[in-house]
Amino acid sequence: MKNGTMMQYFHWYTPDDGSLWNTIKNEAPKLAAMGINAIWLPPAYKGADGIHSHGYDVYDLYDLGEFDQKGTVRTRYGTRQEYIDAIKAIHDAGMQAYVDVVANHLMGGDEVEKITVRKVNDEDRNEFISDPIRVKAYTKFTFPGRKGAHSSFIWDHQCFTGIDHIKDGKDEGIFTIQNEYGEGWEDVIDTEKGNYDYLMGADIEFRNPAVREEFRRWGEWYYNAVRYDGFRLDAVKHITPDFFNEWLDQMREYTGRELFAVGEYWAPGQLDLLLKYIEATNGKMSLFDASLHHNFYDASLAGKDYDLTTIFDGSLVAEKPFLAVTVVGNHDTQPLQALEAPVDYWFKPIAYSLILLREHGYPCIFYPDLYGAKYTDKNKEGADTEIELVPVEGLELLISARDNHAYGQQRDYFDHPNCIGWTREGDEEHTGCAVVISNGEEGNKHMEIGKRYAGKRFKDITGKREEEIVIDEEGWGDFLCAAGSVSVWVTD
Repeated sequence: MKNGTMMQYFHWYTPDDGSLWNTIKNEAPKLAAMGINAIWLPPAYKGADGIHSHGYDVYDLYDLGEFDQKGTVRTRYGTRQEYIDAIKAIHDAGMQAYVDVVANHLMGGDEVEKITVRKVNDEDRNEFISDPIRVKAYTKFTFPGRKGAHSSFIWDHQCFTGIDHIKDGKDEGIFTIQNEYGEGWEDVIDTEKGNYDYLMGADIEFRNPAVREEFRRWGEWYYNAVRYDGFRLDAVKHITPDFFNEWLDQMREYTGRELFAVGEYWAPGQLDLLLKYIEATNGKMSLFDASLHHNFYDASLAGKDYDLTTIFDGSLVAEKPFLAVTVVGNHDTQPLQALEAPVDYWFKPIAYSLILLREHGYPCIFYPDLYGAKYTDKNKEGADTEIELVPVEGLELLISARDNHAYGQQRDYFDHPNCIGWTREGDEEHTGCAVVISNGEEGNKHMEIGKRYAGKRFKDITGKREEEIVIDEEGWGDFLCAAGSVSVWVTD
């Protein structure tokens, strides 16, 4: 069975010129040849910010760049047909397409309704700080540009639990909508701010059976439109697990396919919350390993003072290896973004070797790490800041090594705070590899790779070491690495 490697083929500053779908179509064969097997695509539907929307300010789930809404027909990334063509190219190249599902909220409502709300304390959202009040809010979504095509469902205040904006209101804040399904929030795992159901926009009310039914219809329509292979589920910490339990079962039954799913529950250092969510969803979805990412971030800043033997401590991949999607970065952690925590450049090859060349976890490559990126945005002080992210040195080689060598028995040598290593013995179809990492001075590891390699010569594919390592009769070798780097040793 081939190793899986997915790729996030976008970042927060992907250009809004409508070129992304066509770029993916053209790049798909190259990515597949490199060893990528699945592409995570950004939200493809129309957002409230129109042509500038990244898709997370979702307005109309049924508009994939087909209707004149929010000032544009195409989305930031292209038209519906270009999107369909990109997914076809992904499939033609032998890869899978994972679509980004933003189910938490809608934004950019079409009409105002007069509704009853209660204001809550932002730091303890279970605490009401006002009596019920009548206000006007944009809680009606009629999608006039679509004119009922694909779905005639109208969203109104009965479809939402809360809002953070009142029309003509001076009293801004977070408000629960008083509807027939309850006066408070839905039950979620995270107790931050008392209850973390509310995130932004008009927060969707999953206690309303009509809403759940509309999501079922949309999921089926979306599958028939583009033939997706799986989901990246946005902001799951803000959504009741009961909804995804039902919806994922429905989509898998409808399609007759397993449909991979990974949820974004970003809680670095709080493995207990991820495990609670996995329990609540009965293992129906994987989660991104936020804790491992922050271990990488901390290690990259600490340099030789970081104990590499602890790099997997508190990580999801160590606890639930078959439900962990491992990352070195994403669109939220990149510089100038909300969860900014970029792994320092020198450590990225090390981090990628730790997710690509080991037995467990489903690694995800971040677009700028392969292609680079350059953009300008405001920093926390409000000053324009230019950012340039350069491609990670040797990343293509590491992806290829995963595809061709990272198989078979794994032997770990995590026995020194500044130098660790492991070997993969390979299998009947693949030769194995040996990996040595140092965050300090140059290092070496005496490691077993297997008697099948007795007398074989190993070379470092990263080019950091020029020596050849000869394996002894018992299947052991002395493998080296340069200071502050990773070396990956393979045989011809």
